[in-house]
Amino acid sequence: MLILVSPAKTLDFENPAATQSYSIPTLLGQSEQLIDVCRKLTPSDIASLMKVSDKIAGLNVARFSSWDRNFTTDNAKQAVFAFRGDVYTGLDADTLSEASLQKAQQQLRILSGLYGLLKPLDLMQAYRLEMGTRLSNERGTNLYQFWGDIITDEINQTTAAQGDEFIINLASNEYFKAVKHKQLTANLVTPVFKDKKNGQYKVISFFAKKARGMMVRYILDNNVESLDALIKFDSAGYYYSEAESTVTAPVFLREEQ
Repeated sequence: MLILVSPAKTLDFENPAATQSYSIPTLLGQSEQLIDVCRKLTPSDIASLMKVSDKIAGLNVARFSSWDRNFTTDNAKQAVFAFRGDVYTGLDADTLSEASLQKAQQQLRILSGLYGLLKPLDLMQAYRLEMGTRLSNERGTNLYQFWGDIITDEINQTTAAQGDEFIINLASNEYFKAVKHKQLTANLVTPVFKDKKNGQYKVISFFAKKARGMMVRYILDNNVESLDALIKFDSAGYYYSEAESTVTAPVFLREEQ
Protein backbone atom coordinates (compact mmCIF):
# COMPACT_ATOMS: atom_id res chain seq x y z
CA MET A 1 0.00 0.00 0.00
CA LEU A 2 1.03 3.58 -0.65
CA ILE A 3 0.31 6.20 2.05
CA LEU A 4 -0.38 9.88 1.38
CA VAL A 5 0.02 12.61 4.02
CA SER A 6 0.11 16.41 4.08
CA PRO A 7 3.17 18.51 4.87
CA ALA A 8 3.34 20.88 7.87
CA LYS A 9 3.75 24.62 8.29
CA THR A 10 6.17 24.15 11.18
CA LEU A 11 9.69 23.33 9.99
CA ASP A 12 12.90 22.27 11.72
CA PHE A 13 16.10 23.09 9.90
CA GLU A 14 18.13 23.57 13.07
CA ASN A 15 18.47 20.00 14.35
CA PRO A 16 20.29 17.34 12.31
CA ALA A 17 18.31 14.56 10.62
CA ALA A 18 18.36 11.13 12.25
CA THR A 19 19.99 9.57 9.18
CA GLN A 20 22.57 10.41 6.54
CA SER A 21 20.50 8.68 3.85
CA TYR A 22 18.73 10.95 1.40
CA SER A 23 17.12 11.12 -2.04
CA ILE A 24 16.31 13.93 -4.48
CA PRO A 25 12.70 14.97 -5.31
CA THR A 26 11.58 13.79 -8.73
CA LEU A 27 9.59 16.92 -9.60
CA LEU A 28 12.26 19.58 -9.01
CA GLY A 29 11.80 20.97 -12.50
CA GLN A 30 8.21 21.84 -11.60
CA SER A 31 9.33 23.29 -8.26
CA GLU A 32 11.81 25.54 -10.05
CA GLN A 33 9.02 26.97 -12.20
CA LEU A 34 7.03 27.82 -9.07
CA ILE A 35 10.08 29.39 -7.44
CA ASP A 36 10.48 31.64 -10.50
CA VAL A 37 6.89 32.83 -10.01
CA CYS A 38 7.32 33.32 -6.27
CA ARG A 39 10.52 35.35 -6.67
CA LYS A 40 8.49 38.03 -8.42
CA LEU A 41 6.31 38.53 -5.33
CA THR A 42 6.94 41.38 -2.91
CA PRO A 43 6.65 40.93 0.88
CA SER A 44 3.29 42.72 0.64
CA ASP A 45 2.15 40.33 -2.10
CA ILE A 46 3.07 37.30 0.03
CA ALA A 47 1.45 38.72 3.18
CA SER A 48 -1.80 39.17 1.26
CA LEU A 49 -1.63 35.93 -0.72
CA MET A 50 -0.74 33.67 2.20
CA LYS A 51 -2.52 35.71 4.90
CA VAL A 52 0.61 35.85 7.05
CA SER A 53 2.36 38.54 9.08
CA ASP A 54 4.90 40.93 7.57
CA LYS A 55 7.64 39.05 9.44
CA ILE A 56 6.68 35.67 7.93
CA ALA A 57 6.23 37.29 4.52
CA GLY A 58 9.77 38.68 4.71
CA LEU A 59 11.09 35.28 5.76
CA ASN A 60 9.50 33.64 2.74
CA VAL A 61 10.82 36.27 0.35
CA ALA A 62 14.29 35.36 1.65
CA ARG A 63 13.57 31.64 1.28
CA PHE A 64 12.40 31.98 -2.32
CA SER A 65 15.41 34.17 -3.12
CA SER A 66 17.95 31.72 -1.68
CA TRP A 67 16.34 28.54 -3.08
CA ASP A 68 18.93 26.59 -5.08
CA ARG A 69 18.08 23.56 -7.20
CA ASN A 70 21.41 21.92 -6.31
CA PHE A 71 20.26 20.21 -3.11
CA THR A 72 22.85 18.97 -0.61
CA THR A 73 22.68 18.05 3.07
CA ASP A 74 24.26 21.47 3.74
CA ASN A 75 21.42 23.52 2.22
CA ALA A 76 18.49 21.07 2.54
CA LYS A 77 17.05 18.43 4.86
CA GLN A 78 15.14 15.16 4.48
CA ALA A 79 11.42 16.01 4.35
CA VAL A 80 10.21 13.62 7.06
CA PHE A 81 12.63 15.23 9.52
CA ALA A 82 12.07 18.80 8.34
CA PHE A 83 8.28 18.87 8.89
CA ARG A 84 7.23 19.27 12.53
CA GLY A 85 3.41 19.53 12.66
CA ASP A 86 0.82 17.37 14.42
CA VAL A 87 0.96 14.56 11.84
CA TYR A 88 4.72 14.34 12.30
CA THR A 89 4.40 14.32 16.08
CA GLY A 90 2.21 11.24 15.68
CA LEU A 91 4.68 9.65 13.26
CA ASP A 92 7.73 10.44 15.43
CA ALA A 93 10.17 9.78 12.58
CA ASP A 94 13.19 10.52 14.78
CA THR A 95 12.71 7.15 16.50
CA LEU A 96 12.23 5.06 13.35
CA SER A 97 14.83 2.38 12.74
CA GLU A 98 16.87 2.52 9.54
CA ALA A 99 14.86 -0.46 8.24
CA SER A 100 11.56 1.34 8.97
CA LEU A 101 12.88 4.49 7.29
CA GLN A 102 13.62 2.53 4.15
CA LYS A 103 10.14 1.01 4.33
CA ALA A 104 8.71 4.52 4.67
CA GLN A 105 10.76 5.58 1.65
CA GLN A 106 8.86 2.99 -0.36
CA GLN A 107 5.39 3.34 1.16
CA LEU A 108 4.99 6.99 2.22
CA ARG A 109 4.51 10.09 0.07
CA ILE A 110 4.11 13.68 1.27
CA LEU A 111 1.96 16.01 -0.84
CA SER A 112 3.46 19.48 -1.21
CA GLY A 113 2.46 22.79 -2.79
CA LEU A 114 6.04 23.45 -3.91
CA TYR A 115 7.46 19.97 -4.44
CA GLY A 116 4.31 18.15 -5.59
CA LEU A 117 5.14 14.76 -4.11
CA LEU A 118 7.99 13.99 -1.72
CA LYS A 119 9.46 10.73 -0.51
CA PRO A 120 10.36 10.84 3.21
CA LEU A 121 14.11 11.04 2.57
CA ASP A 122 13.85 13.55 -0.28
CA LEU A 123 15.91 16.63 0.49
CA MET A 124 13.92 19.86 0.59
CA GLN A 125 14.74 23.47 1.29
CA ALA A 126 12.65 25.53 3.68
CA TYR A 127 9.49 26.99 2.15
CA ARG A 128 5.91 27.95 2.78
CA LEU A 129 3.50 27.44 -0.09
CA GLU A 130 0.28 25.74 0.89
CA MET A 131 -1.59 23.77 -1.75
CA GLY A 132 -4.67 25.98 -1.44
CA THR A 133 -2.71 29.15 -2.31
CA ARG A 134 -4.24 31.09 -5.21
CA LEU A 135 -0.91 31.68 -6.92
CA SER A 136 -1.34 32.77 -10.54
CA ASN A 137 0.97 30.86 -12.86
CA GLU A 138 1.30 29.93 -16.53
CA ARG A 139 -1.13 27.01 -16.07
CA GLY A 140 -3.87 28.80 -14.18
CA THR A 141 -4.81 30.83 -11.13
CA ASN A 142 -3.89 28.37 -8.37
CA LEU A 143 -1.63 25.46 -7.47
CA TYR A 144 -4.26 22.83 -8.25
CA GLN A 145 -4.23 24.02 -11.86
CA PHE A 146 -0.43 24.22 -11.87
CA TRP A 147 -0.02 20.59 -10.77
CA GLY A 148 -2.89 19.33 -12.94
CA ASP A 149 -2.41 15.59 -13.55
CA ILE A 150 1.29 15.59 -12.59
CA ILE A 151 0.89 14.42 -8.98
CA THR A 152 -1.76 11.84 -9.91
CA ASP A 153 0.40 10.44 -12.71
CA GLU A 154 3.36 10.18 -10.33
CA ILE A 155 1.24 8.27 -7.80
CA ASN A 156 -0.07 5.90 -10.48
CA GLN A 157 3.45 5.23 -11.76
CA THR A 158 4.60 4.43 -8.22
CA THR A 159 1.72 2.09 -7.37
CA ALA A 160 2.10 0.29 -10.72
CA ALA A 161 5.84 -0.16 -10.25
CA GLN A 162 5.47 -1.42 -6.69
CA GLY A 163 2.31 -3.46 -7.22
CA ASP A 164 0.42 -1.49 -4.57
CA GLU A 165 -3.22 -2.52 -4.31
CA PHE A 166 -4.30 0.29 -1.97
CA ILE A 167 -3.69 4.00 -1.50
CA ILE A 168 -4.23 5.01 2.12
CA ASN A 169 -5.23 8.67 2.12
CA LEU A 170 -4.15 10.30 5.39
CA ALA A 171 -3.86 13.77 3.86
CA SER A 172 -6.06 16.78 4.57
CA ASN A 173 -8.81 17.76 2.14
CA GLU A 174 -6.78 20.79 1.01
CA TYR A 175 -3.90 18.62 -0.11
CA PHE A 176 -5.79 15.60 -1.37
CA LYS A 177 -7.70 17.89 -3.76
CA ALA A 178 -4.43 18.01 -5.74
CA VAL A 179 -4.95 14.31 -6.53
CA LYS A 180 -7.42 13.37 -9.29
CA HIS A 181 -8.92 10.53 -7.28
CA LYS A 182 -11.07 9.23 -10.14
CA GLN A 183 -7.90 8.67 -12.17
CA LEU A 184 -6.13 6.61 -9.50
CA THR A 185 -5.51 3.03 -10.56
CA ALA A 186 -5.16 1.60 -7.03
CA ASN A 187 -8.06 1.32 -4.56
CA LEU A 188 -8.49 4.44 -2.43
CA VAL A 189 -9.07 4.12 1.34
CA THR A 190 -9.55 7.19 3.54
CA PRO A 191 -9.50 6.43 7.30
CA VAL A 192 -11.56 8.67 9.60
CA PHE A 193 -10.66 9.39 13.22
CA LYS A 194 -13.32 10.54 15.69
CA ASP A 195 -12.94 11.50 19.33
CA LYS A 196 -15.76 11.57 21.86
CA LYS A 197 -16.59 15.03 23.15
CA ASN A 198 -19.68 16.00 25.14
CA GLY A 199 -21.17 12.58 24.49
CA GLN A 200 -20.70 12.63 20.71
CA TYR A 201 -18.00 11.25 18.43
CA LYS A 202 -16.66 13.88 16.06
CA VAL A 203 -13.55 14.68 14.03
CA ILE A 204 -11.42 17.01 16.13
CA SER A 205 -8.71 18.45 13.91
CA PHE A 206 -5.79 18.38 16.35
CA PHE A 207 -6.45 14.78 17.41
CA ALA A 208 -7.20 13.62 13.86
CA LYS A 209 -3.95 15.04 12.50
CA LYS A 210 -1.92 13.31 15.18
CA ALA A 211 -3.87 10.06 14.62
CA ARG A 212 -2.97 10.15 10.92
CA GLY A 213 0.69 10.24 11.85
CA MET A 214 0.20 7.44 14.36
CA MET A 215 -1.45 5.31 11.69
CA VAL A 216 1.55 5.80 9.39
CA ARG A 217 3.80 4.67 12.24
CA TYR A 218 1.52 1.69 12.94
CA ILE A 219 1.67 0.59 9.29
CA LEU A 220 5.46 0.82 9.25
CA ASP A 221 6.04 -0.84 12.63
CA ASN A 222 3.64 -3.71 11.95
CA ASN A 223 4.37 -4.29 8.27
CA VAL A 224 0.70 -3.73 7.46
CA GLU A 225 -0.11 -4.85 3.91
CA SER A 226 -3.87 -5.52 4.00
CA LEU A 227 -7.04 -3.75 5.08
CA ASP A 228 -7.71 -6.53 7.61
CA ALA A 229 -4.41 -5.64 9.27
CA LEU A 230 -5.03 -1.89 8.93
CA ILE A 231 -8.28 -1.94 10.89
CA LYS A 232 -6.47 -3.45 13.86
CA PHE A 233 -4.95 0.00 14.42
CA ASP A 234 -5.20 0.70 18.15
CA SER A 235 -2.67 3.42 18.93
CA ALA A 236 -3.44 5.88 21.75
CA GLY A 237 -6.80 4.26 22.50
CA TYR A 238 -8.37 4.33 19.02
CA TYR A 239 -10.41 1.32 17.92
CA TYR A 240 -12.14 0.30 14.71
CA SER A 241 -15.91 0.81 14.51
CA GLU A 242 -17.43 -1.62 12.05
CA ALA A 243 -20.87 -0.04 12.46
CA GLU A 244 -19.70 3.38 11.28
CA SER A 245 -17.27 2.18 8.62
CA THR A 246 -17.41 1.49 4.91
CA VAL A 247 -14.84 -0.37 2.85
CA THR A 248 -13.38 2.89 1.55
CA ALA A 249 -13.71 4.88 4.80
CA PRO A 250 -12.87 2.83 7.92
CA VAL A 251 -13.79 4.77 11.07
CA PHE A 252 -11.74 4.72 14.26
CA LEU A 253 -13.21 5.98 17.53
CA ARG A 254 -11.66 7.05 20.81
CA GLU A 255 -13.26 7.80 24.14
CA GLU A 256 -13.11 11.31 25.61
CA GLN A 257 -9.62 12.39 26.56
